[in-house]
Amino acid sequence: MTAKNSLKKHEVEHTFTTFDESELFYRAWHPGGTVKSKALVLFHGGHEHSGRFQDLVDRLALRNISVFAWDARGHGQSPGRRGYADHYMDVVRDVDAFIHHISNTYDIPREEMVVMGHSVGSVTVATWLHDYAPNIRGVVLGSPAFNVKLYVPLAYPALRLWQLIKADAFVSSYVKPHMLTHDKEEAEQRLNDPLISPDIAVRVLTSLYDTANRVVADAHTITAPVLVLSAGKDWVVKRGVQEKFIENLASSNKELSVYPGFFHEIYHEAERERPIARAQAFIKACFATERDRIDLLEQGENRAKYESLLQELPATSWKKYYFAATAFALKHIGGRLSKGMQVGWKYGFDSGSMLNYVYKNKAHGLTPIGKFIDRLYLDSAGWAGIRQRGDNLQQALTESIAVLKKAHKQVHIMDVAAGPGRYVLNVLETLNDDSLSATCRDRDEAGLAEGRELAASKGLDQHVTYLTGDAFDPESIKNTPQQPQIIIVSGLYELFTDNRMILNSLQGIYDRLPEDGILIYTNQPWHPQLELIARTMVNRDQEPWIMRPRSQNEMNQLVEHVGFKPQKMWIDDAGIFTVSIAHK
Repeated sequence: MTAKNSLKKHEVEHTFTTFDESELFYRAWHPGGTVKSKALVLFHGGHEHSGRFQDLVDRLALRNISVFAWDARGHGQSPGRRGYADHYMDVVRDVDAFIHHISNTYDIPREEMVVMGHSVGSVTVATWLHDYAPNIRGVVLGSPAFNVKLYVPLAYPALRLWQLIKADAFVSSYVKPHMLTHDKEEAEQRLNDPLISPDIAVRVLTSLYDTANRVVADAHTITAPVLVLSAGKDWVVKRGVQEKFIENLASSNKELSVYPGFFHEIYHEAERERPIARAQAFIKACFATERDRIDLLEQGENRAKYESLLQELPATSWKKYYFAATAFALKHIGGRLSKGMQVGWKYGFDSGSMLNYVYKNKAHGLTPIGKFIDRLYLDSAGWAGIRQRGDNLQQALTESIAVLKKAHKQVHIMDVAAGPGRYVLNVLETLNDDSLSATCRDRDEAGLAEGRELAASKGLDQHVTYLTGDAFDPESIKNTPQQPQIIIVSGLYELFTDNRMILNSLQGIYDRLPEDGILIYTNQPWHPQLELIARTMVNRDQEPWIMRPRSQNEMNQLVEHVGFKPQKMWIDDAGIFTVSIAHK
């Protein structure tokens, strides 16, 4: 590119504050020096930084679009140990914070954005697209690293073992610049770039692998336009998984564009003008055409899976006997030795009593073996996600109270399916504010009784009322004695398949809230043990515990249908549970 065509003279450098208060570095390019009403947001790969995107920005030549690119935590000019994050999902949370920052700072709505990634950055973008369900214009994924080639037999099990032995273990990249691009000058620049580090934390590699598998398997919930640019001779990642991702997508506008002979660095290859030109055309088309939004209110993407779990397995299926044996062992061995399983079999594994036991997170059992079984049970992915959901609920509730306290002297909270309401009590105890009160409703009398005892032990029995109530009865919601400014519905809707029931409940909640009221709602987009749970465990009604996952896109549509506007979302590391805030 010639100097007169370069956008470098319009590049500016900034920082933004992400979810954990870290200050991350980013660059912005505004053609003509003026912020545009549309944005392209770039996400680099592992070891890289945003300064390496200058050539890509120039070649894209998007004259009416502002371009933004960050240095991910632990990369480039952003702080942190090189290649480190506590969990790969922290990087995904950073993406959401970055997008919010761009939207709020530059007044560019997400509906006027396209995001573009490379390698690990492409997986980060795909995960954010799946988990947060943003209504953006489209996505370009260059050489997505859904499955990194490690070339060593049993590499991932070995890495997980090493991580257990040394929590902050690191590995160095085996890939040399000449394996990434045929452009010798580009390879030399990469070799001598002081901001490129070869190190990556083992915990990032393993959690990247787990997250990528989840997103590829559940890609049928992604409906945004997607272009995947794939290198035909990639020494770094496996192409077959990229093909599977495209195949699984529900997007009506999806394309896999393969470039034979290209190495991994597809935006820095010798003939990079070819994939960049394809990306340019795709980006312009995304902005020129209104995106279709699929109506999920009637069917939803995961309803078929739920309905299949309602069907009894045929006698010829090996699963029938496997799950029968597993259920027997869980009830007659685990149920005798593990205190947690005893609670589950007695009150239901979805009951408030069960959740209260999970939140306490203290293993109990008959004999050391029983205690060991209980520890394994409490550490399962679902219960670990539940505890993280509890933390996220407390954060969402705390933030919502802070917003409402600006306009209200008294703030009343109502949870329509609270069980013991442990997270509500924890927030009230922490804030220690006499202007706060709560009503916890549920149809589980054991959970309510446990909640009353817990509230009394915390000295909150004068501030919290426990009432029997049905979260699907709009009239009972509307006729509660005290006007709530915040209503919580947690861990409930994923137990029911009928969206009309959900809408009925949400309408009652909407009608009960004042004009500035806030809804806090949870969702379960995915679960790694869905069939195992459905075939071996029981709910509070002693029926098979069958969960109905909904994509965040579907859940948000339900919330929006009755008039709420989603504002913010949290998600656990395994991507099982979300917590969201919506304003009336």
